Amino acid sequence: MREFNVEGVCVPEEHYMVDISGKLEQIKVMVDKQKYFVINRGRQYGKTTTLFELEKFLRDEYTVISISFEGLGESAFSTEENFCREFLKLIKEALELSGYSDVEQAKWVNESVNDFSSLSRHIRKICKDSNNKYVLMIDEVDKSSNNNVFVNFLSKLREKFLARRAKKDFTFHSVILAGVYDIRDIKLRLIQEGFHMPALGETVINNSPWNIAAQFNVDMSFSAVEIQTMLREYEKDHQAGMDISEIANEIYDYTNGYPVLVSSICKRIDEVLGAKWDVEGIRQAIKLLLKEENPLFQSLIKNLTSNQELYNLVYRLIMNDFRLPFNPDDQYVNLGARYGFFKDDDNRVGIANRIFETRLMNYFVNQGLHDKIKATPLRYTDEEGIIVNGKFNMQVCLEKFAKYYDEYYSDKDVKFIEIHSRYFVLFFISSILNGHGFIHLESQSTDRRKRDVIVNFFDQQFIIELKIWRGEKLHNEAFTQLLGYMTKRNLTEGYLLTFDFRKKKEPKQEWVKMEDGKKIFNVVV
Repeated sequence: MREFNVEGVCVPEEHYMVDISGKLEQIKVMVDKQKYFVINRGRQYGKTTTLFELEKFLRDEYTVISISFEGLGESAFSTEENFCREFLKLIKEALELSGYSDVEQAKWVNESVNDFSSLSRHIRKICKDSNNKYVLMIDEVDKSSNNNVFVNFLSKLREKFLARRAKKDFTFHSVILAGVYDIRDIKLRLIQEGFHMPALGETVINNSPWNIAAQFNVDMSFSAVEIQTMLREYEKDHQAGMDISEIANEIYDYTNGYPVLVSSICKRIDEVLGAKWDVEGIRQAIKLLLKEENPLFQSLIKNLTSNQELYNLVYRLIMNDFRLPFNPDDQYVNLGARYGFFKDDDNRVGIANRIFETRLMNYFVNQGLHDKIKATPLRYTDEEGIIVNGKFNMQVCLEKFAKYYDEYYSDKDVKFIEIHSRYFVLFFISSILNGHGFIHLESQSTDRRKRDVIVNFFDQQFIIELKIWRGEKLHNEAFTQLLGYMTKRNLTEGYLLTFDFRKKKEPKQEWVKMEDGKKIFNVVV
């Protein structure tokens, strides 16, 4: 029986998989055009599975050599001779495991190859004398991209590519490299991570050895329609009776199609939640996922904490609702995009998906980053009156928050409170949820500059719009905006929390009746 896989390569006979044939067709067009390119995406983004499927997809027209630098020790990159021998050995083994003939395998064996010049001649002879068109695919290339020998290897492939164009050499028809980093910008990684290449000098540092690579624009994320293809396969086997379109759209809404997150949600619904294929089941699966320490989240936090400037930027985007244009020439926007933190959200920097945003938000909240916040006791965050018979009462929660805020923050530095107002709310509510629910942030379709706090507690969902008092007119407009968003999500109740820093403010806690029987709990602190 097949299962949802979140560990390593996916195999159609063993795992439920999204139909990526459309993506493979797009990649094949690049191969047909003899392009050299890099598939660079974040951790667990389906790169290895894509190469696995691509190899099968291309075999009718090409001899595909699919190797990986995963697990190669340092000795393989210590000298050109060692690298050349390991490289040819990997090719022979790959051809053997892919079922190519002994004759084809034997072509690549050559003990006299001991440097890149002799390797180049060896590749030239094979590609010239053979009727086969060779496609070289190398996975996990950035495992060794800090190495002089590897950089020289790339330079040799580049040299042969350019010579082939000038009709002066024979080489691989197409070369595909896969990894987290874009090898075209290898110098950025070398500088950021402190590597030094004295043997290559400043010329290589300032000029990428892989600037021949074509732009890879194939969308590796899964669309809602593509997610449906996987759910249909599951439905055939289990007759779960799910609404495939609704489930696919909801999963996409939280994951933005990040492959391992899509499979992770499905796996938890199937194996942990008793095949609860509905919206509530998805939220419960996300709640379980957010509690886990898995390799993806560990990598996310590691990359965040290893760069203070990136850390500060991500914090401001999430916790301070900071707005920043998506400029790929900005060093930290570029780096965040490489790590999978950022996406281009209508020409501004957005967090890649809701699950990442929620996980990072939880991390920031749990860190207690600011002493003024960390030192404040949470006497009002007990569950009494807030969680009753398994139901969350948001009215009582916000009433307690208002009391908490008035006691500890109302007389604090106004600028500090204004900057960190969202943090106070998230910190307070998270302490009550205590892992039994989760919070995410969401833009209103009517105003993409506004981001509301969405609280999920089992089958309940609450929308809280956070505002700074900017006058009566804007305050009244906030009711209209929130009402529109409530209507979109079929909710009859909404919550408006306003921070008022005027000396003569008027604290409020009241229900305001709106049209069609809807109402908004208005809190001013």
